[in-house]
Amino acid sequence: MHISWLGKDSIKIQTKPFDKDITIVINPYKVETGTFPRSLAPNIAIFTRGSKDSITLSGEPFILDTAGECEKEGVLMTATHSNDSENTKIRIDSEGLSLGHLGMSKKQLSEKELSVLSGVDILIIPVGGDDSLDAEGASKAISNIEPRIIIPVAYKSDNQPKATSVDTFLKELGVPGDKEGNKVIIKKKDLPQEDIRVVILEKE
Repeated sequence: MHISWLGKDSIKIQTKPFDKDITIVINPYKVETGTFPRSLAPNIAIFTRGSKDSITLSGEPFILDTAGECEKEGVLMTATHSNDSENTKIRIDSEGLSLGHLGMSKKQLSEKELSVLSGVDILIIPVGGDDSLDAEGASKAISNIEPRIIIPVAYKSDNQPKATSVDTFLKELGVPGDKEGNKVIIKKKDLPQEDIRVVILEKE
């Protein structure tokens, strides 16, 4: 599974559950400032806040923008939300790996959301506190979910100049970050068995 960060809380995933490469984008929303792709051509597009403000998506991607569970191209997708939130939380299962994405929400997960996301292998979590969890809130959510790999997003960048830096989050968590450039490749056999790994990506 290849994961890259597009900016704000948007990521691109390349996975191969069977004999075909599948590209998934999560939250490809237009940004108010900074650089971001103008268009993408994914097989699957997933949104945590509805698809109204999406960038141009070429081709005919499968779109998931409401709560529910479905399977497409060998990828299992689950979108869930608590009763007091319109924002969904996402879980993807592919290649024997599970990945969660919390979206831009300042609230801790409900029991319903935790039942879907608890124990995911990889957690994509906004940490900058600009319309999302701050470093302290993100650390608490991580303790509840207990992922093996954490990929922070939505911290200070040209898209979110008012957000706090990723260093603030790393200090709160007490774990050093592994800088992986603009893409990380994760395989089932490479998952850490004891210590949590934090992967820091550069914007693609």
